[in-house]
Amino acid sequence: MPSRPTPLDLVFDRLAADRFPPIRDALALHGVDPRDRDTFLMERSVIELLRELRPDEGVGEGIDALVALAHHAFLVWQAGALTLALSSETTERLVVTPSDRAHLFDAPAAFYVQLPERRFWGQPIRGGAHEPLDGCALHLDASGRLRVLAIFGLHPDRMALSVVEAIGERLPEPGRADGAPLFAPAIPGGAAAGLHSITSEDELLELGWRALALAHELAAPAERS
Repeated sequence: MPSRPTPLDLVFDRLAADRFPPIRDALALHGVDPRDRDTFLMERSVIELLRELRPDEGVGEGIDALVALAHHAFLVWQAGALTLALSSETTERLVVTPSDRAHLFDAPAAFYVQLPERRFWGQPIRGGAHEPLDGCALHLDASGRLRVLAIFGLHPDRMALSVVEAIGERLPEPGRADGAPLFAPAIPGGAAAGLHSITSEDELLELGWRALALAHELAAPAERS
């Protein structure tokens, strides 16, 4: 069970029950794969939801981030609102263990990975401030690519957050240009505090693949029983 509300809970708590069922029904009526974002965006009920989520001052170039957030939230809701809340010990295992590339398609269709608070950091805006990573929403699209939506800098009191999406197939693990290990801290004092950093979309994608493998592994005993 998650130890705290997820960003998807906080942003969509009052909207999901009213807005998501009509979207689900419309997509089913038209035979649309809900993972197809382009077609997802053509549904009138989706457009209405985005208008409701859009702040009064508009979003400008942030419209892609808003679309990604709504799409991931819908898919996680449709899959049962599953949250994989990682303990500190499991998180450290995720950091040091490359993803098992086999059987990943047996993992949940879409879910949210909740990380320990303020353990991972990144710069959602290039050159901007480092922000804590609350977690990631994950799903595999129809072509087998993984979509990872990272949610940074969550402030529940004023409902502010930053999102970054990484998309890709299973590839050899990325490396950092400076030769540092993946997820090594990139903020002063990070190593002493036991922190980790995400410094690129490739690194975020690798984190997603590892989390997907872990979700499959944790689900396997239940499936066997």
